[in-house]
Amino acid sequence: MSLPHGLLERDQSCLVVIDVQQYFLAKLPLHERGPLVERIAWIIRVARLLDIPVIATAEDIARDGPMVPELAGELPAGTEIYDKMVFGLMGQADIAAAIAATGRLQCVLVGMETDVCIAHSAIGLMEAGNRVAVISDATATPPPHHEAGLQRMAQAGVTITNTKGLYYEWVRDLATDGRVRPQINRPLPAGLTL
Repeated sequence: MSLPHGLLERDQSCLVVIDVQQYFLAKLPLHERGPLVERIAWIIRVARLLDIPVIATAEDIARDGPMVPELAGELPAGTEIYDKMVFGLMGQADIAAAIAATGRLQCVLVGMETDVCIAHSAIGLMEAGNRVAVISDATATPPPHHEAGLQRMAQAGVTITNTKGLYYEWVRDLATDGRVRPQINRPLPAGLTL
């Protein structure tokens, strides 16, 4: 059993990609959009290489459109993108069931929007008995609300970390790093150093 605030374990983790849709991306400053998608795509690829389950949502697909293709194309084959009709994903039975079905109790959240769907989902997952980590540089919301969302979650006990920290917590040793890094087969996202 892991400590509530100890390191994330890859065999106990699932990755939850929340609402990365053009509708929400278009609200961000232009210079933030591409790097956010690139970072999330890189995290999805790492999760796949480490056999970490990936759950994906898109909010009200009929109104707000699908997950952006750059991310949908990175999802493991056959991954369902859940049509999320609530802000906090634990309020929707099929998504809550999909997370429970992974058998993992550590949920790593990336996506949009930090102060609404990410925060509501993180707090709801914690209330359901999961440990939750939010990746600060792989989540976003229109300025100036990102920091407020991160602070709200931190006050609720959510672990706030970044892409580099997540990578090393999942990989954990030099042998795994040496195996995984070449298989990622894509450049590091802008601003990320390992």
